[in-house]
Amino acid sequence: MTDPAAAPIAGPISGPVMAFFDALETGKGWEVCRQWCAPDATFSCQAKSLDEVKTLEGYAEWMKALCISIPDAHYDLKHHAVTEDGATVLAFAVFLGTARGKDGAPAPIAADYVYAMETEAGRIRHVTKIWNDRRGS
Repeated sequence: MTDPAAAPIAGPISGPVMAFFDALETGKGWEVCRQWCAPDATFSCQAKSLDEVKTLEGYAEWMKALCISIPDAHYDLKHHAVTEDGATVLAFAVFLGTARGKDGAPAPIAADYVYAMETEAGRIRHVTKIWNDRRGS
């Protein structure tokens, strides 16, 4: 049984973590995101399309490319939680936009995901993305 005092609590995502989240999800890339991150910040995700991405810099650039290819890309932040000490922030969101299908027709996107963002000394040091990129398979 976990200590209730150590359990995650709901609280606002604010300041640097929210600024980072918004910059990341709107495709600003590493040039903007880096100001809130440790220089060697890491990234992990079990989704096949992100197998090779191991750094937060690499993921920020991947998101930048994705947002360029989906000009109406945006997110809907559904819920978040912050640990009492503020060291970890969880964010549940939906990535939305319109891609082009194989036939060239517009294909709406709505992809659910969760980020676990770990901080240290006021900087994001690791992000884990929980996301299933195999929709429909």
